[in-house]
Amino acid sequence: MRAPPESTVTPGALYLAEIHEQPDALLRLLAHEADVAAAAHAMVERDPVVVRLVGHGTSDNAASYGVYAFGLLPGWTALRDSISLSVYYGARLDFSRSVVIALSQSGRTPDVVDYVQRARAGGALTIGLTNQLDSALAAAAEITLPLWAGPELSVAATKTYFNELATLALLAGGVAGRGSEVADDLRRVAGLLARALPELEYAATQLAVPFAFVGRMFVVGRGPEFATAREIALKLTETCRVAAEPLTATALAHGPIAALDPLFPLWAIATDDPSLPSVLEAVARAQAAGATVIASGNAADAIEGAAYALPVPKAPGLVLAPLLSVVPGQLFAGALAHAKGLDSDHPQASARLRWRDDTTSAPARRPRDAESAVLAGRRQRRPRLHGGAGRLRQHRRARAGRGCRTDAAGSGEPSPLSERGRLRSRRRREGHRLPG
Repeated sequence: MRAPPESTVTPGALYLAEIHEQPDALLRLLAHEADVAAAAHAMVERDPVVVRLVGHGTSDNAASYGVYAFGLLPGWTALRDSISLSVYYGARLDFSRSVVIALSQSGRTPDVVDYVQRARAGGALTIGLTNQLDSALAAAAEITLPLWAGPELSVAATKTYFNELATLALLAGGVAGRGSEVADDLRRVAGLLARALPELEYAATQLAVPFAFVGRMFVVGRGPEFATAREIALKLTETCRVAAEPLTATALAHGPIAALDPLFPLWAIATDDPSLPSVLEAVARAQAAGATVIASGNAADAIEGAAYALPVPKAPGLVLAPLLSVVPGQLFAGALAHAKGLDSDHPQASARLRWRDDTTSAPARRPRDAESAVLAGRRQRRPRLHGGAGRLRQHRRARAGRGCRTDAAGSGEPSPLSERGRLRSRRRREGHRLPG
């Protein structure tokens, strides 16, 4: 997808367009099904004890999904590995019977590349999933699987995450000897999503306005859908400035539920799988605490009393359900950002951190909503601490010279409270105590 000139792009238009492109991006990936099957065959020949998945941000969320894909399809042990252990702390891990799958949309995340180099030197079979064939990750990994998502022009990732899930499902299916079956099911997912997108977009847009002033949220999912909960929470935080926290349905009951109230909503991902009863129980606890509940997933209708619902079609097989379940969250984040006057294409600060295809940082933007403008003004009026303690002491001395406080009318005359404070200090130095 070619980027139009920035001046002609409506804020959030690129993000929305890439959500709509996901069915086509999935079909582009499936055209290279044979490459994924060959990688799966290499994994089987290696006969690993563990599959180690690494990534950051959206790619780390996809790694959460990979744990379930490999566990449910071939019955292999997979985990989200610690990058810090080997890269930063120099831990000597045994990679000899491991397969490492590193996920990075840009392929340029330095410590992911470093981890892959160390794991390959330690005897692991290393596979890189990236959207950039000419990246450092592609050079470091023994096998590279392109995501075929096309250039991702919005900072907030959507279609690369979608194709990461699909690639992991294809790999796990190939290891289980079910690669063709999973590929056919993914083609059905592409069709289901293409048909559902218009209605989902309309529903998400209608839902965004009541939440325009929400600043915090819990997102609950279980099993494979915990990856969905993590990704939706990330999108809300990144694009909407909502402090969203992903939780498993069980973790909600162990402390976080105490924070819920009518102004602290809960997003629940309900999927028709063995984890559904625990999600329903978590929702019931949240409703008892007075929380507003948003229900999504293919079993959203099973959540009684939900204030809002964003149901999705049922995927062919529970392993593929997260590909559809994440889309309402993507759409809602874009709509909510628009309702708040924010740009989901270039979230503030995130643009300076992105590692995707268009690596040039977006220019700094002036705050576009009233709240941001007020906060920016406050930051400018605060005393600067960067000059060291001396500058802060100078500021305090200047205030002390003016009497520190003024009267309630703002006349500039020293207030009785400041005069009393000076008198109290003098009496204490002299060994007396001021009454009261």
